[in-house]
Parts: sequence; C-alpha cells; structure tokens
Amino acid sequence: MPPRALAAYFPILDWGRRYDRHALSNDLIAALIVTIMLIPQSLAYALLAGLPPEMGLYASIAPILLYAIFGSSRVLAVGPVAVVSLMTAAAVGNIAEQGTAGYITASLTLAFLSGAILLVMGLFRLGFIANFLSHPVIAGFITASGVLIAASQLASLLGIKAEGHNLPELGASLWQNLPMINPITVAIGLLGLTFLIWVRKGMKPALRRLGLGPRMADVLTKAGPVLAVVVSTAVVWALGLADKGVAIVGNVPQSLPPLTLPGFDLALIKDLLLPALLISVIGFVESVSVAQTLAAKKRQRILPDQELIGLGAANLASSLTGGFPVTGGFARSVVNFDAGAETPAAGAFTALGLAIAAVALTPLIFFLPKATLAATIIVAVLSLVDFSILRKTWAYSKADFAAVAATISLTLIAGVEVGVSAGVILSLALFLFKTSRPHVAEVGLLQGTQHFRNILRYPVLTDPSLLTLRVDESLYFANSRYLEDYIHARVTGDTALKNVILLCSAVNEIDMSALESLETINIRLKEMGIQFHLSEVKGPVMDRLQTTHFLTDLTGKVFLSQYEAMQVLAPVLMATAVPLARG
Repeated sequence: MPPRALAAYFPILDWGRRYDRHALSNDLIAALIVTIMLIPQSLAYALLAGLPPEMGLYASIAPILLYAIFGSSRVLAVGPVAVVSLMTAAAVGNIAEQGTAGYITASLTLAFLSGAILLVMGLFRLGFIANFLSHPVIAGFITASGVLIAASQLASLLGIKAEGHNLPELGASLWQNLPMINPITVAIGLLGLTFLIWVRKGMKPALRRLGLGPRMADVLTKAGPVLAVVVSTAVVWALGLADKGVAIVGNVPQSLPPLTLPGFDLALIKDLLLPALLISVIGFVESVSVAQTLAAKKRQRILPDQELIGLGAANLASSLTGGFPVTGGFARSVVNFDAGAETPAAGAFTALGLAIAAVALTPLIFFLPKATLAATIIVAVLSLVDFSILRKTWAYSKADFAAVAATISLTLIAGVEVGVSAGVILSLALFLFKTSRPHVAEVGLLQGTQHFRNILRYPVLTDPSLLTLRVDESLYFANSRYLEDYIHARVTGDTALKNVILLCSAVNEIDMSALESLETINIRLKEMGIQFHLSEVKGPVMDRLQTTHFLTDLTGKVFLSQYEAMQVLAPVLMATAVPLARG
C-alpha cells in the first residue's frame, strides 16, 4: 500500500512526520491541563455508569492512545462522557445488578460491541448514516439526558439512595428516601456545587484581578475541580466524617488498566446489540460535531469515516482494558484546544498522566466523598441543558418543534433508550414527511430576464396554454405519488392548457418509483390532449432516463433550458416580452 493511502487509515503517519519541539511543548502543556481536569471527571462518570470509579481512569488511558493513532482530529479528547455513561447505566442496568461481576462484564461487552459497530461503519464508509439524525432532535435528547443525569446525582448530593432510569422513577425514589438525608453530606455537596459553579464563572476573572497571567489563571481554573476533590477529601479524613454516614469512594485498586475480556454469550450480545448501536450513533454524532467545530477554527479537516475507525478502535481498547463505552467529549476537547494542543500526541501524554495517577494517586482518594463527584457531574452537565431549542424550533418549524418536544418528553418519562430510539425514528420520520410533500411552484418568466419565478411571489409572464411546474426536491418513492396527484388536480378542468413542462433544475435523482409516476403522468396528460415536457434535466438524471423507454414514449420534448422551452412552446408571448438588456 502506498504511503499516502496508508496515512489515510493511520493519520499518525501524516502529522507524526512533521512533529517538532514546538508541538511537543504545546502538547505537554495541554496534556497537563487536561489530565488535571480528567482525574475527577473520569471517576465521576464511572460512578454515573454504575461502575467502580477506577474503571473511569481505565477508560481514559488505552482509548486515548488508540484514538491518537487512528483518529483524524488533532484536538479531540476521547474518554467517558456524561450522556454515554448514562446510556451505559440504562442499558446494562436492564441486564445485571450494579456491583456484580455480571454488570462489569456487560459494560465491557457493550464497549466491545460499540467499537465493533463503529469500526465496521468506518471500514464500509457509512459515516453518512449520522446525517439522518436531525440536529434539533439530538439537541433535545442531550438536553433531556442532562436533566436526567443531574437528577440521578441528587441522591449522592443528599446522602440518600435513589433508583430509576427516568424522571418519574427517580423523583418517586428521592421522595421516598427524603427522610434519610444526611445533613453533613448535604453541606459537602452544596459547598462543592457552589464552589464548582464559581470556578466556571468567576475564578479566572478573580485570578486575573490578583495579577496572574492569562495562562496561569487558565491552568488554575481548570484545576478547580481537583481543588474541590483535595479539600473535601482532606476534610472527610480529618474529621472522620465517613463514620458519620458520609459516603466515600473507598478503596480504589492501585494499578494500570488490567487486560479484560468482554462476554461472548449470545444472549448477552443480543440484549446489548441495540443499545450498542444507539450509543455508537449518538457518540459518533457528538464526537464529530465537536471535532469539526474545533477543526474549523484552525482550518483543518475532519474525516467522518476515519473518525468512525478511531472511535471504534478506542472502544475496542476500552473493552480490553477494563473500561466502558467512550467517545469524544465536548468539555475536555475544548479545554484541550484552548490549552494549545497541536496534535493527538497531547492525548497520548494525557493517557500517560492518567496512568501515573492510576498507579500513584488512587490511595489518596479513599476518603473522597461521593457528594463531591456528584457535584462535579451536575456542574459538567449544566452546559448540556438547553431548553431554548424548544423556542427556536417553535419559531422556525412546528414539525421540528414537535419532534424535539416528543424526544425530550419521552427521554424524561421513559428513559434514555426509549428517548434516543424515538429521536432516531422521529429524525427519519421528519425527513420522510418533509420530502414526501415537496414544494411545487408554478413559475413564469421575469420580464427582461431568462429567470423563472413563482407566480405567487413575482409579477411574471405566463401563457394560458402553457403550465410550468418547478419541483424543489429529488423524486423518489415517498413523493412521486404526491407529484402525480398535484399535476392531475392542477390540469383537470383547464381546457386552455396544451403543454405542461416539469422544470427539473432542483431534481438530483429520480428513482424507479418516480420514473413510473412520470410515465403515468405522461399517459394521463396524453389522454387529455396535453403534451408533457421536461426542462433543465441534470446530466446524471438524464443518463439514467436514457437507459429507459420513457424518453421515447414522452409526448413532448426535453429542453436544455426553460427559456428555450418558452421560445418553442409560447412564441406569441415571447414576441411581446421585453428584450434582454444588452451592454
């Protein structure tokens, strides 16, 4: 395989050749900042997924290394993220009980299946599938997931137990256990929550007012969550609060990621296959959106199909090293970008930092209160919640609003699996609905031009014996009958009509169903004594039509331009038109 072709599958061969000391310096600084941020986040997201905290660290080491080799983004930071962690808990919670070996095995298997699905999609260049997911619907799902995640963490913040995968279940469980609130845990959680919110909004300006430089102020701000972890852990240890009912992380194994094997039981794979597909698609959409946004700022290019391979390799690595499903995270990727990361090597250095933390720092978090991690998660998901999408879609498109509202409602009421499944179905249904009723405009000639516009919007020239219809959509099985009925309704009773032209300037495709509809239209018009013509047919569409008998049976002609059609079919009208201006 030529080096260029090999680099297409291994982007590291491209950026690695140009790696220099300047890039190394920037990548090391970015890795330090992101590592500091990821330590508490990784622990928190593992707990959110219902897994031991160390699995969050494990899921942030090998996956990052594999993505650095196969991924096309220079700054995307791969690891556990809030939405995927919640989806993991929902999927695995239906199969095994939290805290059991079966739960961990199912999580590993989920990561393996997700990785395999992503890898197959990448190898077969199926990245376009994600385009069928409506962005407003995805935004609605992520918003609802953010609310669910925050609600699920209230139990740890209050020092009580709560179960459930949707808002009604969580609400009922919280209400039932409300009398068992631990005041000390509440104090720790609320103080941590207040501090972390201040870190996001006010810490950097405060440090700048104290005279610190922009880079140092930024580093310390990113380290804010670590400070919350250190202080709360020290307080719990010094005051012996674990003996007073404050839930703590407890013993975390002091080791590098172990070698693990997912379960290959067919029943388990069958149960996890659909959740793995949903996690893969949602994770890919979220990851590519972040990667493309950040790449655009540096005029770099993201290859969606290669991203599938990179994320697939990352998830396979996670399943084999004690992790769970991962994807590119918005917050950590933005931090990586802002910290000056030049290449994916920054991710490799981050993995090294996390590996050191897994070996050397885990004994120090024995007394870390779970309330602090809950506060970390709640603050992290605040950026996911954006109910303004409802207002925006209501103002722009009622159909989009209905899809978003349904996705949010179903996610909150029935859980993430039902919500994301509904989101996928609604996205496809919305696409089919919009394209099944294409905009069809009756057009006429603008005086002094060769342009044709909608007769309802512009003062145009028309001929009673000639009808020109412009269909603003490709013709396929879902909308071909609509066009058939539209033309039939329009020409019925119009005795002056002699010619109908279908202006095809916006038609990029005509499938077999649409071809049969065009044949039916041609026959019906012939029976009415009306000729059927086409104009401005695109080359690829014309090539397909020429392989059929449709053009032979067509009662009219195919015109290169609509203006030419008017000259031939309405010569009297064209003779009275204002001539084109000459200059």
